[in-house]
Amino acid sequence: MVRAVAFDLMDTVLADPFREALEAATGLPLVELFARREPGVYPAFERGELDEDAYWAHYADAGIDADPAAFHRVRRAGTGYLPGMADLLDDLEGVVVRATASNYPVWVEELAEVHLQGRFEHVLASCHLGVRKPEARFYEAILDRLALPADEVLFVDDRAENIAGAEQVGITSHRFEDAAVLRTWLIDHGVPLGPSADAG
Repeated sequence: MVRAVAFDLMDTVLADPFREALEAATGLPLVELFARREPGVYPAFERGELDEDAYWAHYADAGIDADPAAFHRVRRAGTGYLPGMADLLDDLEGVVVRATASNYPVWVEELAEVHLQGRFEHVLASCHLGVRKPEARFYEAILDRLALPADEVLFVDDRAENIAGAEQVGITSHRFEDAAVLRTWLIDHGVPLGPSADAG
């Protein structure tokens, strides 16, 4: 019996303007930016090991002039629900427990207030759990927070490596394409949903 669905957040539920925001903040193409910055800094920020000031300080240490205000302006402007996902989440209300299962830093708190209220019973991210997908401990922590066994939870993500990580701990998973395909998959896996209002 499916009792909960855990969703990746960015590029699965919400559009993710992170790359565009980084380019706006630094004036650098991503290839150059990623070549110059320390690769472990953002994952550490996602795990909650750094605060935001320390995260941006690493850019300065790498000789990169970053404008956090420009970053957040573009990030906020570009964040919104992917087509059909708000309706799908609304249709899941009272049917299953809805949770996020995201690799995301402290900005998830703002998303919870601005975009996610009323559509998720649990907003969980790597910054809360201290571990990132696709590590097994991430999914185990999600199951612990939901107080459910793996066979009562479904997981949805747009990245193949995160799907593989969830399946290794026994969580049936779906690689996100769009809301219509996801709705069909959920129905096929026992979630009692009707067709989308757009389907007719």
